[in-house]
Amino acid sequence: MNRRGALIVDCRVPPRVRTPSCRLMARWADAALGTRGIGHEMALQVVSATRMRALNRQYRGKNEPTNVLAFPATPSPGVRPQPLGDVVICPVVLRREARAQGKTETAHWAHLVVHGTLHLVGYDHEHDGDAARMERREIAVLKRLGFGNPYRRRPLAAGERHG
Repeated sequence: MNRRGALIVDCRVPPRVRTPSCRLMARWADAALGTRGIGHEMALQVVSATRMRALNRQYRGKNEPTNVLAFPATPSPGVRPQPLGDVVICPVVLRREARAQGKTETAHWAHLVVHGTLHLVGYDHEHDGDAARMERREIAVLKRLGFGNPYRRRPLAAGERHG
């Protein structure tokens, strides 16, 4: 990002994995944080379904890959830029969800980058009130980025049912 002191994003994408550009994903993360990103850094990693399953099993006790995990860093006084943590995204799960939800892959990438980044600064969805707060923030950020509401369900096609 261009602003002095802006969020630094260390983006790690394996070779031959189709993703939005690291620059674009960094822009989405920066938008999620606004001025809270100034003087901070984060990592954004793209991993296989196998790796995501292992992480999800180790850290959440769930033996299946998930779309995004966030690992907030422990505050480190005096360290600059201040680390926020890591966001890990699984494109296999992301693509499957985008198809099922009738979203473009780019819109879902943006949503998961924003969602994971917000987890790094304390947003969560464990309780209804917290989930509503997080969703409002995600919707507002994504709207500013030119994306629709990720929680709005697409219209059903003939003979289709929401699951």
